[in-house]
Amino acid sequence: MTCASCVNRVERALRKVPGVQEASVNLATETARVTFEPGSEMEAQIRRAVRNAGYEPRAADQQAEEDLSPWAGFMPVGLALALSLPLVVPMALDLLGIHRMLPAWLQFLLATPVQFVLGARFYRAGWHALKARTGNMDLLVAIGTTAGWGLSMWLWLVRDTSHLYFEASAVVVSLVLLGKWLEARAKRQTTAAIRALHALRPDIAHVMLRSGGEADVPIGELLVGDRMVVRPGERVPADGVLEQGRTQVDESMLTGEPLPVAKGEGDRVTGGSINGEGRIVVRVEAVGHETVLARIIRLVEDAQAAKAPIQRLVDQVSAVFVPVVLVIALVTLLGWLAMGGEVEAAVVHAVAVLVIACPCALGLATPAAIMAGTGVAAKHGILIKDAQALEIAHKVDTVAFDKTGTLTVGKPRLVEFTGNDDMLAIAAGLQSGSEHPLARAVVDAAKAKGLSIETPDDVRAVPGRGLEGEVKGRSFLIGSLPWLKSLGVEVGESMNATGSALVERTTDGLTLRALMAFADEPKPSAAAAIAQLRARGLRLRMISGDNQAAAVAMAARLGLREDEVLANVLPGDKAAAVAQLKQGGHVVAMVGDGVNDAPALAAADVGIAMGSGTDVAMHAAGITLMRGDVALVAGALDVSHRTVRKIRQNLFWAFAYNVAGIPLAALGYLNPVVAGAAMALSSISVMGNALLLRRWHERS
Repeated sequence: MTCASCVNRVERALRKVPGVQEASVNLATETARVTFEPGSEMEAQIRRAVRNAGYEPRAADQQAEEDLSPWAGFMPVGLALALSLPLVVPMALDLLGIHRMLPAWLQFLLATPVQFVLGARFYRAGWHALKARTGNMDLLVAIGTTAGWGLSMWLWLVRDTSHLYFEASAVVVSLVLLGKWLEARAKRQTTAAIRALHALRPDIAHVMLRSGGEADVPIGELLVGDRMVVRPGERVPADGVLEQGRTQVDESMLTGEPLPVAKGEGDRVTGGSINGEGRIVVRVEAVGHETVLARIIRLVEDAQAAKAPIQRLVDQVSAVFVPVVLVIALVTLLGWLAMGGEVEAAVVHAVAVLVIACPCALGLATPAAIMAGTGVAAKHGILIKDAQALEIAHKVDTVAFDKTGTLTVGKPRLVEFTGNDDMLAIAAGLQSGSEHPLARAVVDAAKAKGLSIETPDDVRAVPGRGLEGEVKGRSFLIGSLPWLKSLGVEVGESMNATGSALVERTTDGLTLRALMAFADEPKPSAAAAIAQLRARGLRLRMISGDNQAAAVAMAARLGLREDEVLANVLPGDKAAAVAQLKQGGHVVAMVGDGVNDAPALAAADVGIAMGSGTDVAMHAAGITLMRGDVALVAGALDVSHRTVRKIRQNLFWAFAYNVAGIPLAALGYLNPVVAGAAMALSSISVMGNALLLRRWHERS
């Protein structure tokens, strides 16, 4: 594909296929995302539709190995420039008053191969566009340069004049080829983030054999449950759990965190990270498409291939752009003839209109910026799942945080227990199957005392409140103080911390057996991140299920005011709290990490999930912070702001070239050679401006 009109043509062709529900085509990545009804022949029909539209369909996982050298694909461009140079030199000398024109036959021999051999791609694509009753950049170039070449032939053979325009047609073709080559080279730079992620996967893994010893196995043959050896300095081949050894692991390419992370037995390691100084044995838990690295690559690819909402305007304009340009060129030709101008002058001005109007830059303006923005964000541990989240994030004026696991470490400790050890063992047993942070704190406290944890029977969860179950034939409830109070249990004044209680159900009713108090710690970077966001003028809110006193106490440690705390919010009510924050036209970003945060993340204008949290939260969010550092929230908003600014700049320049260039060409102020140079420059400037995003740093 070459321009925005190509995108529209392929999309229309795909949408006409019976069973296709939605099709989105991206010029910069040359990909199509198609949603269709299941069917045995659907993929074949989709491929045929693409081919009938004039393009070659390629499966995403079957693309040929790309040549990444700086001069890849330059051969035809260099040949075109070499043949055009002798035609340009006399024209340049003419400006200096030196009249040395090449013989007409030599001009013909130099220009014709450029026009019809090296420029054959424009005729092929233009012909397909005509068959589809539409237009594109190639059609404009083919018509314009053929008109210049044909005019030269007519002047040479019919009027027998030495003033020909072979150089205009040849140089325009050469400049367009040069512009497309530079554009492709810039595209390769925007996809550097994806290639860098792919490069993290080693080719082989050292698998421990059951019979003893090790064998090198291709990474594609790894199985879940395999035990693999990772030597110092090697990349971890797949996700797993460390079974033997201790080491430091460099996860910087995945998380953006520059410091190595200590890993011991039982810790998870991620495929693609670099093992430090120790030899370790890892049991494989995920391979292929299920690994964290594969999911990251899919997220970045999806974001780069997606369309931002602002692209819809571009698509609407480009759909009518080429037909309008053809009409303007025809009006230019007829207008100059009507005013008594020479035929050759009228044709040259019409050719200039066709050449400068190519909508290449228009089609690249948005996707180029999105590719560069999402790529640099991924490099710093910020995964942007879709272009819509990227575009909306720059409008955010309110940031709401879940407390536990997001602003705090998420590993509360049991700091007070009023019952005896038997009750602590029962409380631990009831919660032994729960992954809730408070439940884990009780279990850890019981284990630290060496208590025997009983297996409970008939455990039932009461969402957002607690648990009911039986231990040794006795029935217990364990949960939040407000819930137990609502059941009529006298628990006294709540503690100045997150509190819960253990209650036994007897024939006499509910009897209090123990009160528990927990304390969590703020994440080291949380207070600074809050201050940074406040400095940006954002409204801040902390949403917590804790009682008001406990939530306000933690908020004070984080630098949040009491009026910025929403306490006693049940998990199911977080989405409603976010909806309330959106009232009055506020654009809300919700930051969370747990399963119970997923509805709130989905309800927010932009959901931001902590990479250290659950998969459910990450699926519900538009942005994922891979290293679970709340300081990256400001970075994510900043990337969005800068990317949207680049999109607007690119669209301005893309429109400006055409809005200014077409009238100048029609009025005779631009010849085809200058018009061709300006058209090529427009694409290059748009790509170059987008590539400036690669210099972004999260603290810039």
